[in-house]
Amino acid sequence: MLPDMKKTTLAKPTPTELSILNILWERGPSTVREVHDILSAIKPVGYTGTLKFLQIMTAKGSVRRNSDQRAHVYEACESAEKTKHQVVSDLMTRAFGGSASQLVMHALAGKPASQEEIDEIRRILDAHERKTK
Repeated sequence: MLPDMKKTTLAKPTPTELSILNILWERGPSTVREVHDILSAIKPVGYTGTLKFLQIMTAKGSVRRNSDQRAHVYEACESAEKTKHQVVSDLMTRAFGGSASQLVMHALAGKPASQEEIDEIRRILDAHERKTK
């Protein structure tokens, strides 16, 4: 049994943990087999590796396990929105000194945005500007 590592704030998810969370957010509650089938198509990982990640994530408090059925079912504890906000806030603080503009500039320089994404960014900026006036 893993020690209770739950904290009042969630531990930052690793890249593989984020992949698993994305699967759970998209599919909803899922068994280890269901998560593994999708995860192994993305990256090389064995079934026991997937199980171990889910056990660690349970101990961290990022997923919860329902063991009412024979196959344990896992689900994300926090919404995708809340987790992504936490990850971006941490990245902005650590890598960009808290500068939202630096974060956005680097994000846009790294990969070209589609016209739809640019339009959405403009809508968000306009809404943000209206709120702060």
